[in-house]
Formats: sequence, C-alpha cells, structure tokens
Amino acid sequence: MALKIDLNYSPNFNPIKRKPNQIKFLIFHYTGMKKESEAIKNLTKIQSEVSSHYFIKNNGDIILMVPDLYIAWHAGKSSWKNYKSLNKYSIGIEINNPGHQFNYKKYSTKQINSILNLSKYLIKKYNIKKKNILGHSDIAPNRKKDPGEKFPWKYLAANKIGYWHSIPDNLLKKNRRIKVSNIDKKLFFKNLIRIGYSEKYLKNLNKTHNLILIIKAFQRRFRQQLVNGLIDRECLIISNNLLKKNC
Repeated sequence: MALKIDLNYSPNFNPIKRKPNQIKFLIFHYTGMKKESEAIKNLTKIQSEVSSHYFIKNNGDIILMVPDLYIAWHAGKSSWKNYKSLNKYSIGIEINNPGHQFNYKKYSTKQINSILNLSKYLIKKYNIKKKNILGHSDIAPNRKKDPGEKFPWKYLAANKIGYWHSIPDNLLKKNRRIKVSNIDKKLFFKNLIRIGYSEKYLKNLNKTHNLILIIKAFQRRFRQQLVNGLIDRECLIISNNLLKKNC
C-alpha cells in the first residue's frame, strides 16, 4: 500500500542536496509541545531554526516538511560512534507527543502504524541498517529525553525496525535492581561505546551527572520499565546481549 503523505514545507534546511548514500540513520523525536498545531508551526517557521523531514500527527497522518535529500535541522549537537552532527547523515521523524515536560503519554496506535510504514519505506529506499535506527536521546544523551521510554522500540524491532535484546522477561526481572561491581560498571560503559553511544560523553567517568544521563538514555531505549540512572545487573546483561546483535 502506497504511503499517503501531506506537504507542509519548512524553510529550515541546508540548501545543498546530499547524495542518497549519505543517508545512514533514522532518528526519532517527540515534539515536546502542548499542542500539535504549535509543534507544526514551530517546525515550519523560519525563526525557530528547527525542522524535521517528517511529522506524524496524533491521527497518524504523515507530513513531509523537508525532502529527504536536504539536511533538516533536527538533531543538533549529536554524536554516534565516529559520526558527529548527525543532521548530515540522517532523516528525522518528529512524532507529536507533549513529552516529559507536558504530561508525557503513550503513542497512539495510529501513530505507531504510521511510524512502522514510513520507517519500512525509508529503510528500504536508503538501505538503512537496524543498528542505525536511533532516538534523539541516543545521540544527545546529555540534553535530550525523546522519544522516551514509552516509544515502542520492542514492537518496532519485532517488525525489523531497529533491534532489541533477546533476554526472557523472567531473567530480566530477576536481575533488576541487583547491584554490580565497579569492574562490571566499567564493562557496561565499554559496552555502551561498542553499541554506539559516543565516547565523547564517557571521557570523564568522575562526572556523575553526565553518566546518569547516558545510563538513562540507554534505559529509555532498552530497559524501559525502570529509568533510574543506576547500573544494575539487568542493564549489564542487556548490554552484553545487544553486542551480539550489533557488532
């Protein structure tokens, strides 16, 4: 079934086209604004200096704001593996949701269906790898929480969009909140770097605040039941399992 996509162009993009093979990543965001109309207005007015390629409304309607081959301004200061400034290499998808600041809520079934269909289309068109399908908080953990712990990462992975661990729920619960040694904590951070989280955010392991933010980013993505910024045995075994799928 062909995608139905409406047009509402944003002026906020780089005027020079990129080549299709430069597109390596798919980045999901939530809007983080109270009203959908305000979010659309913000992404399409020149004064805001922000945009995305696609916008998914509450009712599942998809809006194209910036054509794929132009660089939209959605990721900001960001890093993943050896990539910096992810705008250059990614397509950004904004999903309407008030976010953590304004009564964060579950994504609607219609939104999830549109995320699924749009993602499959873009993945096939640009040959985007599973490990390069990310959230804003993955690439900017020091300043972003979106798309958050209510984003359906597990469901999407089951439909070949991104990836998920393969650990049974009973084993996860058994290891939740179980403390780990300092050696295990260091192993966890090494795992995060191998998965893709930028070493830039892990250079100074004494900066407790920054470490908590990157742990929370990992938890929002892969351990959504408990986002507390603490490394436990559940987090460690999830990170170990993910490496088998990612590397």
